[in-house]
Amino acid sequence: MSFEDAVNKVKNLKETPSDNELLELYALYKQATVGDVNTAKPGFLDFKGKAKWEAWNGKKGVTNDEAKIKYAESVDKLVEKIGLKA
Repeated sequence: MSFEDAVNKVKNLKETPSDNELLELYALYKQATVGDVNTAKPGFLDFKGKAKWEAWNGKKGVTNDEAKIKYAESVDKLVEKIGLKA
């Protein structure tokens, strides 16, 4: 599955993935499309922003192509686990 196909499949999952699964997808997507984190870490009270930033920062050094492959693999697992809308 291509990266673009995976991005479209995520939008058609039957259920919303868990928070951890969503963070993993977010981090891989950002790494695939932007590269290493290029923004300042959010403030202490921005819990959601901080979690997303830390997840993305955890992918530091992963190439865009590697991130696209890992993203597609993660989406495949989610489709298997959750399924797609009819």
